Amino acid sequence: MVTWWFGQCDKKIDSSGSIERIPGSGQVRTVRYDEAVEEVADLVQSQEEQPCSHLSVRQISRETGIARSIVHRIIKTDLRLKCLKRERAQELTQANRCARLKRSRLLLKKYPQHSVQFIWFSDEKLFSVAAPSNPQNDRLYVQSSAKKRDIDPSRLLRTRPTFSRSVMVSVAISAMGCSHIHFLKFLKPGVKVNGEYYRNVVLMDMLLPDIRSVSGDCFVFQQDGAPAHRARDTVELLRAQTPDFIPPELWPPNSPDLNPVDYSVWTIMQEKVYQTHIANIDELKQRLVQVWAELDHRHIAAAIAQWRRRLNACVKAQGGHFEHLLR
Repeated sequence: MVTWWFGQCDKKIDSSGSIERIPGSGQVRTVRYDEAVEEVADLVQSQEEQPCSHLSVRQISRETGIARSIVHRIIKTDLRLKCLKRERAQELTQANRCARLKRSRLLLKKYPQHSVQFIWFSDEKLFSVAAPSNPQNDRLYVQSSAKKRDIDPSRLLRTRPTFSRSVMVSVAISAMGCSHIHFLKFLKPGVKVNGEYYRNVVLMDMLLPDIRSVSGDCFVFQQDGAPAHRARDTVELLRAQTPDFIPPELWPPNSPDLNPVDYSVWTIMQEKVYQTHIANIDELKQRLVQVWAELDHRHIAAAIAQWRRRLNACVKAQGGHFEHLLR
C-alpha cells in the first residue's frame, strides 16, 4: 500500500510538479448532485421577505431525503456558508434606537476615558434556586440498541419546580472596587421593589454607604431606567446624596448591553453559582455570597474598560444592537 501511494505521488509530481489535488480531477458531478445543491440552497437560507423561514440540517435531510452528511457538505463546500448562533436581545423600537443613539453620544461627551474609573455601575437581579434551563447541549449518550422507553426517567428528564424560590440581589461595581452583595426583601411575594424601599433601604442603607467607603465623595452613580429608579423622589435623593449621577434622561433605555453589571458580571456570577445543584434558598444565598467574594476584580475592571467602546459601537449601529460589531 505504501509503495502504491508513493508511486501515485511520483506520477503527480511528474505530471504537475506537485502532489496537491488538481481541481476538477475528482469524480464528475452528477445532475442529481447539482439538483441537490439547488434544493438545499433554497431550504437552508430564509426566503426573501420571510425571516426565519430557513430549515435546519436535520429538517432538510428529512424533507429532501438527502443524507445529513451530504447536506453538511453542500452547505460548507458548495454554498460556502457557515452557521452562526442566534442570541437573545431586547426588542428595540425606533424610539428606543433614537434615544440610545442620542444618549450614547451624550455619555461619550460627558464621560471621557479618564473619568470612567469613577463611575459606579449598579443593578439588581433575581436568582432562583432552580438553575436556568439551557437544553441546547444537554444530551445523554446510551447504547445504540437502547430504546427511549427503557431508559430510567431520572436520566432522561431534566425536572424543574413550577415555582422555584428566588432571591433578588443588588450590587454596584467600579474600577476602584465593589459594594457588598445585598439581598433585597419583598414587601409581598412577587411584588417588585418600590420607590420607597429602593430609596430608603437599597440606596441609603446599602449601596451609597458601600460606595463612600471606597470612593469617599468622588464618584458618579449609575442606575438603569427601572420605575423605582426614575421616580421623582429618587432623582431628588440622588441629587442631594451623590456628587454626581447619571439621570434617567441621560441613561439609554433598554440597554443591558451598556451596563457592565448586566453584560459581564451577572453572566460570570450565574455560571459559577449554578455549577452544582442548589437545595434551598439558604444554600443559594451562601453560594451567592461566596461567588461574589471570590470574583476576580480583574474581570470587573475589564468589563468597565469596554464601556466607552460599547457606547461607540451603539453610535455606529445608530442605536441598534451592536454585540456582533465587537467580535
